Amino acid sequence: MEAGTAGAGAPRPARGGDIPREADPTARATIQFPKVADPGPLGLAAFALTTFILSFFNAQLAPASGEPIVFAVAFAYGGLAQILAGMWEFRTGNTFGAVAFTSYGAFWLSFFAFGLWFDKLLPLKDAGVAGHAVGLYLIAWGIFTTYMFIASLRTTAAVALVFFLLAITFFLLGLGNRGLNPDVVKVGGYFGLATAVVAWYASFAVVANSTFGRTILPVVPLGARD
Repeated sequence: MEAGTAGAGAPRPARGGDIPREADPTARATIQFPKVADPGPLGLAAFALTTFILSFFNAQLAPASGEPIVFAVAFAYGGLAQILAGMWEFRTGNTFGAVAFTSYGAFWLSFFAFGLWFDKLLPLKDAGVAGHAVGLYLIAWGIFTTYMFIASLRTTAAVALVFFLLAITFFLLGLGNRGLNPDVVKVGGYFGLATAVVAWYASFAVVANSTFGRTILPVVPLGARD
């Protein structure tokens, strides 16, 4: 996910033929803002870390009693940090990044709110109703992720792989919860771990390449070929 670029400097005339502002203070001018750092690696890192921790529990690699730790990370890093990254993507003009990070940031905030407050509103004595509700929630996110995957085919192979694995993860978790099948949820947890690893790689690659000023880790740009 690449940030938009804008030059820095003093206000300049809107058109080359306009009278310089030094000669005419009333002449119309445009203001160019300083270049903004790419918010993509932050959004990917926030998504990766939060997904990794939750998937660790979904894959039954950690006792379920420790699951509340996910809520804190979902609120602060997966939620707030990702939404901030999404807002900065709007600033850079990256529609894909803005929609992705803002949406998944909202997902983690909704996950936090549901786990902390709204889960109690579901009927405790009817696990089927609760499973169907959570399953619907996750499958809906799987649908969103699927069309974002299609759009990601014009970004990089690393980002596209993140969305491909994430779509599978959402559908597995949704179907597992809907059918009250812990084995399917467990498989979804492993796909979530794979998703997190790839998202971490995509984030690390952009940070490393930007810091070193050359390609250290490839992300393989996609898109139309001339």
